[in-house]
Amino acid sequence: MTFESFAEAQNFLLWAAFGLAFIIGLVANKTNFCTMGAVSDMVNMGDYSRFRAWLLAITVALVGVVVLEYLGVMSVDGSFPPYRASQIIWAENLLGGILFGVGMTLASGCGNKTLVRIGGGNIKSLMVLVVLGLFAFYMTNPFPGSDKTLFSVLFYDWIRPLAVDTGRPSDLGNLINPDAPELTRLIIGGVAAVILLWVIFKDHDFRSSRDNILGGLIIGLVILAAWYISANIQVDVEGEPYSLTGYYEEWDMLADDESGKPAMGRPLATQSFTFVNPSAQFVGFNLGGYKVSLLSFGVMAVFGVILGSLFWALLSRNFRIEWFASVRDFFNHLIGAVLMGIGGTLALGCTFGQGITGLSTLAVGSFLAFGGIVFGSALTMKIQYYTMLYEDASFLDALITSLVELKLLPKSLRRLEQL
Repeated sequence: MTFESFAEAQNFLLWAAFGLAFIIGLVANKTNFCTMGAVSDMVNMGDYSRFRAWLLAITVALVGVVVLEYLGVMSVDGSFPPYRASQIIWAENLLGGILFGVGMTLASGCGNKTLVRIGGGNIKSLMVLVVLGLFAFYMTNPFPGSDKTLFSVLFYDWIRPLAVDTGRPSDLGNLINPDAPELTRLIIGGVAAVILLWVIFKDHDFRSSRDNILGGLIIGLVILAAWYISANIQVDVEGEPYSLTGYYEEWDMLADDESGKPAMGRPLATQSFTFVNPSAQFVGFNLGGYKVSLLSFGVMAVFGVILGSLFWALLSRNFRIEWFASVRDFFNHLIGAVLMGIGGTLALGCTFGQGITGLSTLAVGSFLAFGGIVFGSALTMKIQYYTMLYEDASFLDALITSLVELKLLPKSLRRLEQL
């Protein structure tokens, strides 16, 4: 996909992001594709159907990425965010994932689900988006009149030194066989796909659920499509192709003036869908006075998911205005939004950004973040269950009992019995 000008190439990227995100919003609303719901069904009811839909999306995106990279059709190295960076920020991935998992449970959904719910008429989720976006924005951007970010104040000094520098891209292909990473990723992806597809489709209830299959399949393909499009957009300058980031870096040499130059170059890199950093970009777009230079793949993704969900809600006549049920409900959503903004930024992504897009790159950090998200969400649900059953029980009793149920502590330590 080669264009004659930077403006044409960038516009194509932005509208492609919007169109693909519109599909995500529509399909997620129509099929009830929800990653937090998947964990909830699994933990509370022993129903793995929606979790299998999530696994199907991961499988489709993973197979597509490893095949296309092996064929040389695209590369997701140097992506935004940097999934395959040489540093494995394992503590940030784990802690951020856990915080995000706790937050999405309190806020009734992850970043993507928040946008889907807004499209369906949920005003609670609008508050979640704003708060999530604000905290994510200031995790990476200085406070007004300061050179400090929320990340530098709360985390940098103690958590960044824990990172492990591998000296090479931190995906399984490069770590296992740096001489042939593409082939290694292809083999790993193929083996993983066989195992995952068996786990996914062995269940009769899942095989008979068109919505779960449709949701997992289409969302996986959309993730792959975004990777492919963003990796292959080029600008032709007198016969020499430039990527969008390459053109941006050489702007002074290639462009006549500053008109049309984006505010930042990193969001022009190869990428697919994630919904924490885009929420921050969305807040930045609003704080910056809706300047065209602040439009990005992420901002268009936010608009696309909301409008796609709205379209389906109106078409199916399921549009409903929802508000907070109580003061407690408000504070749960508020705290959840704060934790998602902080945790999602630490982890470099959310249930989509790390749980599907990141895993499709086979980055080690994505596996850690994915595990942290599922654990944080599952543990929070268990604690909520026991505090509801035993109103006089302490938080420590509920926590220990929940860890026992998740098989992380011996049964002898159990404090509360299941009713």
